[in-house]
Amino acid sequence: MTLNCKGTLIDLNEPRVMGVLNLTPDSFYDGGKYKSEKNILSQTEKMLNEGATFIDVGAYSSRPGADHIPVEEELNRILPVVKLLLQNFPDILLSIDTFRSRVAQGCLEEGAALINDISAGKLDPLMMETVSRARVPYIMMHMQGTPQNMKQMNTYRDLIEDIRYYFSERIAAARALKIHDLVIDPGFGFAKNISQNYELLNNLPLFKTFGIPVLAGLSRKSMIYKVLGITAAEALNGTTALNMVALQGGANLLRVHDVREAVECINLFNRLNTQSG
Repeated sequence: MTLNCKGTLIDLNEPRVMGVLNLTPDSFYDGGKYKSEKNILSQTEKMLNEGATFIDVGAYSSRPGADHIPVEEELNRILPVVKLLLQNFPDILLSIDTFRSRVAQGCLEEGAALINDISAGKLDPLMMETVSRARVPYIMMHMQGTPQNMKQMNTYRDLIEDIRYYFSERIAAARALKIHDLVIDPGFGFAKNISQNYELLNNLPLFKTFGIPVLAGLSRKSMIYKVLGITAAEALNGTTALNMVALQGGANLLRVHDVREAVECINLFNRLNTQSG
């Protein structure tokens, strides 16, 4: 399982880490933390030094009930940071967390390496065409509705089968446009309640049947801190515990706020596999 990122083949047979860099003032965990160039550069350098393969940059908060912002505001937030990061870290593999084709296009023109779309092309009909033209990897997440209403959109006939059907349809749409490098993200916390999130985690191996890398984004989410009766800021230990479960379920990519701990988790998982193999 490989992804072609700007001519570099990234092997995902060994799990990798994607570090999160939120540029939004209202993200659920680190909102407003990275405003200055100094903070942005130091956090990015830290994540790269700790072993992140990708840095996922987002300027539109997709937490439940987040404010909807115009595309111009998203572009104004993200483009200067993409330029800044590529100037300072020329080899960085930047993932752009957006569902808007205009934002994707602008960032790809600056040198971003892949697109991470929470809507798998459903919120912008031009997104898949944009990705196809750029010939970059495409991460497709499962979600129903929008960040503004997804909490009310968690009714399913059969949770796992419905999500598998969604991915079969989205993968077919991407393949029809000759998008070859795909990753699927089952979307923990997106249009799913706590029990549904755990059902999803328990059934993660069923998403390996597509033969496509799977991303798990569990980091500091409410499915951890609400169960434990703590805050997102206190949810690192719970994140690590569930990341190990995700790896055992076949996750190829961990999207996290805390890179060092995720890399350590992968190292222990790999050791466990070596011993059992």
